[in-house]
Amino acid sequence: MELIPSIDLMGGRVVRLHRGRFDDAVFYSHGALELARNWSRLGARSLHVVDLDGARSGQRENAAIVSRVVAETSLAVQVGGGIRDGESLDAVFASGAKRAVSGSALAEDPSRAGRWVKRYGSGRLVAALDVRAGNQPEVLTRGWVRESGHSLWELLNLLLDQGLRWFLCTDVSRDGMLSGPNTDLYAECVERAPTASFIASGGVSRADDLKALADTGVAAAVSGKALLEGRISAEEAEQCWRGG
Repeated sequence: MELIPSIDLMGGRVVRLHRGRFDDAVFYSHGALELARNWSRLGARSLHVVDLDGARSGQRENAAIVSRVVAETSLAVQVGGGIRDGESLDAVFASGAKRAVSGSALAEDPSRAGRWVKRYGSGRLVAALDVRAGNQPEVLTRGWVRESGHSLWELLNLLLDQGLRWFLCTDVSRDGMLSGPNTDLYAECVERAPTASFIASGGVSRADDLKALADTGVAAAVSGKALLEGRISAEEAEQCWRGG
């Protein structure tokens, strides 16, 4: 399983939200490029970047910073936030990003996935599944404030039928909370869709959580706050990235 460090951007600054709430944010002094370079030196291969301003407005407001990270590091960058149409996808890929992440647009119209797969290929697209967990996990949209009308399993099947293979699944109740990942959720995702590649997101607080996630069969796990605050140490991260 690959550990993917995560950077969320708001107003050009690195930030973490608690459960996706824009009014409950912690800003960090390190710049995005500085963090990306440091993680790359430690052995990271990929980076997850979210333009939070873009997620709210539908416009890629931190695109210049993302482009610098892509151009000035060797990381394979996947970008999310404000990606809702072919024009924004074209811009993301023109910047050199490896993958584009889209959530609300695909939940609101799953048929978009089929059109995008034909144009860009399934390996370059990641569907963000933001989930309110429960007996029947529900997908949320628009910054987690709207109900999509789809259960996780219903939407997952619809998108698989459209040719998507990469999925970023977030338990929204755990995002930014350092409370531990929802391993049962990810294990069920892998069991229900063994041909898909899942990226787990939300709740990672320490290196042992990564081991637990690896046991679920997910392809990768995203970590933001735990890395930013040293709860996963540089030594632990380097060991993970270098396969030690």
